[in-house]
Amino acid sequence: MEEVRMLFLLTGEVQIGKTRWLESLVTELADRGVPCAGVLAPGRWVPSEGEHADENGYEKLGIDNVLLPDGERISFARRGDLARADGTFDEESQAAKAELAWHIDDEAIARVNAHFDELAVRASVAVPTDAKSHSGRSAEGAESKDPSRAPGLLIVDELGRLEIWRGGGLTSAMALLAQGPTAAFPHALAVVRDYLLDDAEILLAEAWPDHCRISPDDTGRAVILSACEFGA
Repeated sequence: MEEVRMLFLLTGEVQIGKTRWLESLVTELADRGVPCAGVLAPGRWVPSEGEHADENGYEKLGIDNVLLPDGERISFARRGDLARADGTFDEESQAAKAELAWHIDDEAIARVNAHFDELAVRASVAVPTDAKSHSGRSAEGAESKDPSRAPGLLIVDELGRLEIWRGGGLTSAMALLAQGPTAAFPHALAVVRDYLLDDAEILLAEAWPDHCRISPDDTGRAVILSACEFGA
């Protein structure tokens, strides 16, 4: 029976912990021998009693990007009002022209795109033909000598208005997703806001005829582990 190659669209309310859930999932998959590559987007939070504080007393100042698998961390976005106040807001940036709440440095976008270009090169190199599972075991059950070449999960955190509606932002991530399943990345996961889901599915349906929406919960975790050949 042919293996189903799946695109998972992770969605949910704002600030419900999607990235924290993803960080935990990446750790668990790594422990099981499944490499993850792409980008995570953790927020930068500080204790606060100001108007922007959440119900737990924390204020989100910005967003970093963590480039997987190596873990390089870069500053990616800053809250728009803060960027205007400290003079770093660029009216000509993609984010400004799209009137996003977050100010994203175009140089940061370029760095993340370069990372996905590097991953695309990896995806073009076939995984050894004896790699039969996502855990890196060969047909004879022996461990692969190069675990980094085992089939893995491609992660894009996140696809937003720039990517879905404007054809900008993380264009290299979109291009890699548009290749569909590859030997290196038989499955992919993209974080998408709920109001963008329908359009994201339309954009990626040809490359990923098998796709499903998941939430950052135990059910979503079980679905991904199952696709990666592990029981829930």
